[in-house]
Amino acid sequence: MLTEKQEPIICEFDNSYSRLPGHFFARLMPTTVTSPTLIKLNFELAKGLGIDPENLNAEEWAAIFSGNRVPPGAEPIALAYAGHQFGHFVPQLGDGRALLIGEVKDAGGNHRDIQLKGSGITPFSRQGDGKAALGPVLREYLVSEAMHALGVPTTRALAAVTTGEPVYRETVLPGAVLTRVASSHVRVGTFQYFAARGDYDAVKQLADYVINRHYPNLKNSEHLYTSLLQAVTNRQAKLVAQWMRIGFIHGVMNTDNMSISGETIDFGPCAFMDKYDPDTVFSSIDNFGRYAYSNQPQIAQWNIMQLAQTLLPFIDPTPERAAEIARDIIGEFPERYKDYWLTYMRRKIGLLSSEEKDPKLIQTLLDLMHQDGTDFTLTFRGLCDEPMGQTGSSNVRSLFENSNLFDNWAKDWHSRLHRENVPLEISSDLMRRNNPNFIPRNHLVENTLTAAIEEDNFEPFEKLFNVLMTPYSEPNGLSDFTKPPEPSDQIYQTFCGT
Repeated sequence: MLTEKQEPIICEFDNSYSRLPGHFFARLMPTTVTSPTLIKLNFELAKGLGIDPENLNAEEWAAIFSGNRVPPGAEPIALAYAGHQFGHFVPQLGDGRALLIGEVKDAGGNHRDIQLKGSGITPFSRQGDGKAALGPVLREYLVSEAMHALGVPTTRALAAVTTGEPVYRETVLPGAVLTRVASSHVRVGTFQYFAARGDYDAVKQLADYVINRHYPNLKNSEHLYTSLLQAVTNRQAKLVAQWMRIGFIHGVMNTDNMSISGETIDFGPCAFMDKYDPDTVFSSIDNFGRYAYSNQPQIAQWNIMQLAQTLLPFIDPTPERAAEIARDIIGEFPERYKDYWLTYMRRKIGLLSSEEKDPKLIQTLLDLMHQDGTDFTLTFRGLCDEPMGQTGSSNVRSLFENSNLFDNWAKDWHSRLHRENVPLEISSDLMRRNNPNFIPRNHLVENTLTAAIEEDNFEPFEKLFNVLMTPYSEPNGLSDFTKPPEPSDQIYQTFCGT
């Protein structure tokens, strides 16, 4: 092992969050593990962060990404935050199994957090062990990188390692650590943590920090904190609309899992919908469907309301006026979301312009899909060849039991396409760039995790990962990765892994 004096500089750290007051976080070192082994290192992401993947060997990277070795310049901290969990406020949560080891500036000059997830007990662990099992680590690695490839703002996976130690859940599982990268880990719950304690000096410090880091264009705004609330509202509306366009279900949209930066964060019980059903729920802990697919927009709006409450003293000195301004901004969320959703859904059916009846056209298709239980991803991808035909193709048409109803819809759609006054090839190309062939289908992910956990076989993980990196490409011999699950492979529940 290298001595401290010989320790190479793997990147230049610039730890802005650690320069905030001490009660924003707890300083501590990661818990060392027995025998870390590198599973995966994201070469492309590493290079974008100024990290040379060839600088160290696999054993040395495993030591760093397990927490056994803290690189020079890093300042490990566990962040404090609170949150509404399934609608119930918990005043103290925080990083119970994660450490922000430091921040780097990427090629664009933007701060990016590097966090170890599963790095051991912190002051916020709440009697947990602070560890992560291999399954959730691999799931987050696959899904977060798939989301990036799909074009959705997300935290990303830099590395995954096994620890050589057991983790005790319902059964004994192999332990692992995920290294993830985020624009930051500031959450709605971070604001709530300080507001719940009446520490509005800290709320203001946090708001100023967020503006400097994520919304620097607001610095000259006349109404700074009103503008901040508007900006976060807009990013969340856009993010959820992007989830909806690909059939993604986050599963646990608590306020502590909502990033202020507008990135998808915390992929615990997440899943992708197979058959289209607006009420789809996968999370084993969502007993009442609070975070069902169709509820995601209104939950995001509810979360924004919780953020707004923490900012009221800074929106206007008059409480009544502050509340009125906040209500107006929150009230804008549905329309903002609808505008983004319509933009994305128009692209999915090949439309570049807008007409008044487009929402009805889109909704009619979704209603037919729901009625017949057609696969969300297969249906939209199958439509990509449709603009070149006159009626519904046999491939798409065969997905619908009520094929005559689909034919009626297809005629209306073709009429709409012709009013675009562009070559149909352009519409078809637009659809291919917005309707993926490959998504992290639940049964494929679960089969991959089973092979890794039970057989110590990571080849299925690597193969699925490589497929997911080009989600909009043609199958080219990989059609097995496009198929929906057989009845015996349908996954009805997902788990957080804590």
